[in-house]
Amino acid sequence: MTVKYEDLLKSKMSEEGYEKLTALKNPKLFNFVGEYVELCEPDSVYMCDDSDTDADYIRQKAMDKGEEIQLARANQTIHYDGYGDQARDKPNTKFMLAAENLDEMGNLNCVEYEEGLAEIKSIAKGNMKGKEVIVKLFCECPTMSPFSIACVQLTDSYYVAHSEDILYRRGYEHFMQMKDKDDFFRFCHSAGELDERGCCVNLDKRRIYQDLETLTVYSMNAQYAGNSVGLKKHSMRLAIKKSADEGWLCEHMFIMGIQNEDKKRTSYFVGAYPSACGKTATAMLPGETIIGDDIAYFKNIDGEFRAANVERGIFGIIKDVNSKDDPVIYDTLMQEKEMIFSNVLTGPDNNPYWLGMGVDTPKEGINHSGPGWFEGKKDATGKEIGLAHGNSRYTMRMEYLANLDPAWNDKNGVKIDGVVYGGRDGDTCVPVEESESWEDGIIMKALTLESETTSATLGQEGVRVPQPMANLDFISYPIGKYVQNNLDFTKNMKEIPPIFAMNYFLRGEDGNFCTGKLAKRVWLHWAEMRTNGEVETYRTPTGLIPQYEDLKVLFKQLLDEDYTEAEYNYQFSFRCDAWLAKIERSTEYFKANVPTCPDIVYKTWAEAAARIKKAKEQYGGMIAPGKYSGELQPA
Repeated sequence: MTVKYEDLLKSKMSEEGYEKLTALKNPKLFNFVGEYVELCEPDSVYMCDDSDTDADYIRQKAMDKGEEIQLARANQTIHYDGYGDQARDKPNTKFMLAAENLDEMGNLNCVEYEEGLAEIKSIAKGNMKGKEVIVKLFCECPTMSPFSIACVQLTDSYYVAHSEDILYRRGYEHFMQMKDKDDFFRFCHSAGELDERGCCVNLDKRRIYQDLETLTVYSMNAQYAGNSVGLKKHSMRLAIKKSADEGWLCEHMFIMGIQNEDKKRTSYFVGAYPSACGKTATAMLPGETIIGDDIAYFKNIDGEFRAANVERGIFGIIKDVNSKDDPVIYDTLMQEKEMIFSNVLTGPDNNPYWLGMGVDTPKEGINHSGPGWFEGKKDATGKEIGLAHGNSRYTMRMEYLANLDPAWNDKNGVKIDGVVYGGRDGDTCVPVEESESWEDGIIMKALTLESETTSATLGQEGVRVPQPMANLDFISYPIGKYVQNNLDFTKNMKEIPPIFAMNYFLRGEDGNFCTGKLAKRVWLHWAEMRTNGEVETYRTPTGLIPQYEDLKVLFKQLLDEDYTEAEYNYQFSFRCDAWLAKIERSTEYFKANVPTCPDIVYKTWAEAAARIKKAKEQYGGMIAPGKYSGELQPA
């Protein structure tokens, strides 16, 4: 490959920075930097290596420019996103595809390739004028491992570069050593014009376009991290496409170690939950260990189902994080360690405060609405402004966590013992249920997953929407093919981990949640015992559920709570009509939106519906646990 742009980059970079770039001997990387420096027209270019010196430079610049503000605790800063830029922008996040490939993508948000490229380049033209652009290299998953993917980010936001340095492994040395110099993801981000608070002005020109042909993401006029941090969900979409081509999986899942103290063992589970549905809180449960909270790569290594954490840090929703429900996260947030808060309240004491914090919060301060917030303040529409945004976030490194699993950075990942899917469901699914097989788990648990919208997504809250695989927003090739790849993934494996469905949001007849937040630990430990053949089950029309006596012991042992048989019977009764409606919704959604769905999916759903109807005729609409089949299933 011919190297271009030498004169341009020499004129924009320091001698040291230019030497850092050329030392990598990577023409594709060099030309990518040159092409977008020429297009976006920054005043200067700062090239980073893996040194703390470069990281410190970015952090200080973020504060000098007002993109972040120092808080009372050492090394803690706060960043504010402007109104309309505080959640993922789904409508303007699109895949760029050739015209002949658009139809098979179903309802995935796409734009014709040449049209999309022309639009994004027209927006990017000169969008960095008057600014310095940062060039920073990263590696997804442990460096120089079977899971590694190299990444380069160009950004004119010091906040974005700082966030990525916390969230991802530095990758300059990985680029230096990697064998295939052409195999890396590329990201070009510009916050564009900013107001006096450092917030994006041209939100009407916000675009997040993903080029699946060249594995490049363009993010323009955005600063909220979910829209601007390239290695987060944008990279995930690229990885999902890459995994389809190479025979592995990229999933929206945590990786955690469940600690069975009686047996002195750790069992590793992965779990998928839609945004704001408790995924991070599950991964961070007290008494357990964490490897990753958000994105995982799965590979078949020597016949084993193995997983690695893509990230080095956590970009977590902070709403309702408190010392009672999320003690590990809460305690970490109180420490004087490098982390970024976003869109919370800065109180008069210059400390951060958020919704559901569990402490007395200030009645005035600075928040996402600007200086001079006070309790009862209203916005332009007359709506009262809360002390913090519902999608407020924290950004921290994994290494800060007291419960970090020792294997979190192992190059070969960890062997997975169980898989979990869960959403927001107030009236249908039991708290925990095991699938009969891998295929049944994907089709009945993962593909029927639903949730209610939350403040993590722009638009109305509280609407029940399909969330198949808890990955719908990020699937970057035809969904039907993605489903088939998941069904096929465990073929030729020595051991296939069981799939469990979990539902933390079942409500009682009084409308309140049936259990406290930490009950999820009971459901996980029961699942861990199942993977080791230590407990028996009752059968339902859709899977296998616990016995009361096992849960009673676990509630006492893990939470020191008395779990009554009446609670058990209500929570684990099978709700026939609700399940029939759920299957019908899923069928309608897939037929309308997934043109390449495998036939086995509809066949399995039809068989399940027939089974439920027959069970309803025999046992009634609410089937108590153990009534569907009097015989216990073997452990």
